[in-house]
Amino acid sequence: MLALIWVSFFWGTTWLASKEGVKHMPALQLAAIRQFLGAAVYILYFLFQKTPWPKGKQWKTIVILSLLNFMLSNGLSTWGVKYISSGLGAIIGAIFPLWIVIISFFKGEKLSKWAVIGMLISFGGVCLVFYDYLADFLKPDFQFGIFLSVLATLTWAFGSMYTKKKAASFNPYFSLGLQMLISSILLFAYTGATGTSVSLAEIPAASWWSIAYLVVIGSVFTFIAFIYALQHLPAEVSSVYAYINPIVAVLLGSFIFNEPLTVMIGIGGAVTIFGLYLVNRSIRKK
Repeated sequence: MLALIWVSFFWGTTWLASKEGVKHMPALQLAAIRQFLGAAVYILYFLFQKTPWPKGKQWKTIVILSLLNFMLSNGLSTWGVKYISSGLGAIIGAIFPLWIVIISFFKGEKLSKWAVIGMLISFGGVCLVFYDYLADFLKPDFQFGIFLSVLATLTWAFGSMYTKKKAASFNPYFSLGLQMLISSILLFAYTGATGTSVSLAEIPAASWWSIAYLVVIGSVFTFIAFIYALQHLPAEVSSVYAYINPIVAVLLGSFIFNEPLTVMIGIGGAVTIFGLYLVNRSIRKK
């Protein structure tokens, strides 16, 4: 339960750290540095422990998850909060279960009544959240930020489904480190090839502090707590973090960054989270 409380609060704070970091440097470069340093912590630990390296098909799973979960989902969501508020990014990030239901439907699976009701409620909640942002939709940067954030949830949904389908017996913590390493190399290659990176000397202290927080709290301690909670708590309990993260991000975003926190955003966020609860409930029952 302590691990779950840690995950519920601190993963919500990482949205603010990302928002602060990307104010001063390219977003994908920040994601690459964060993932590389996080990978170093995991991999050095398991090298010291002389843990066996993955073999055969385990590498295929690790590479695919590094693309879906870290290069695309984490990279795109980090890029997205450069143009939208951290609280809004967190609310959008929470809707990935809707994609799982939609993908399952197109794969020929029958949708339960609660899944459909939950999707409709969540969609209505998102509409309420965006009510106060209608004027911002005329801004190309805001549109781009929303697009990136929604695309990040889609890749995370595919990653979640692939993890469930191809779950291997390989050490999940070591696997995380290798996924981070592979994705960081790909992100470094992309930012270098496109000329969108800056020299390390040009990165200000504020961004380095953000990266340090994201690595230590987001990539190491909270991921360890997350996997520990998954292994020791029932699914319906361990999934509670998904509903609390956006609440933490919205409240702290308003308090620290003076991001908008209106009655409509509060009601819309609550309605969205309730709809997501119904969707997750239907997925767990299946």
